[in-house]
Amino acid sequence: MKRSRKYLDKLEKLGGKNAQYDAMTALELIKGIAHEWESVDIDVRLGVNPRKADQNIRGTTILPKGTGRTPRVLVLCKSDKEEEATAAGADYVGLDEYIDKITEGWLEFDMVIASPDVMKNVSKVAKVLGPRGLMPNPKSGTVTPDIKHAIEEGKAGKVEYRTDKTGIIHLSVGRASFAVDDLKENVDHLMEMLLKARPASVKGQYLRSVYLSSTQSPSLRLDVAGFSK
Repeated sequence: MKRSRKYLDKLEKLGGKNAQYDAMTALELIKGIAHEWESVDIDVRLGVNPRKADQNIRGTTILPKGTGRTPRVLVLCKSDKEEEATAAGADYVGLDEYIDKITEGWLEFDMVIASPDVMKNVSKVAKVLGPRGLMPNPKSGTVTPDIKHAIEEGKAGKVEYRTDKTGIIHLSVGRASFAVDDLKENVDHLMEMLLKARPASVKGQYLRSVYLSSTQSPSLRLDVAGFSK
């Protein structure tokens, strides 16, 4: 793949494609070339087989320093929960009218929370929400009778992590406008969660590789020894 001159210049500033860093140094380098609005992302390759149920790593956590953005929350519920959802800060609240809008292509939201009693209705748009990672799910806390708590967690920076079919977890750990120490705290927190989630059935190396990047920068490889236990 042919790279642009701008990309190659950034790669040179970052030490080249074979460079390897500790997390703090990598974050300092990324902040040095990124615009403040850019997302800082992490890609973690795990030595798991996601096709095996016990090795499909999935969970939620609240990053200690947040994500740098407040998600737009859609709550799908019956009328008796609408006032609670609105008071808790949901951006959109309703049921059938929003399911119809989603069916027609509307996707102006970042998180969907649903009460358990409406999941039959929500299943109508599963093929739209599922591939985008937006389908409410009890495991992620987005199917719950406690609508207020779910909204508060979402607004506070709750994120969901999950291995893709190749065993990689992709996640934003903040913005380039964050202080380096804050980004490092988010990275360390996420890595701690992933290490704790190691399945007993995994043999050999669990943490294969970790890369950090910003929206418009090349990826920097981290020394996994800094995380491994």
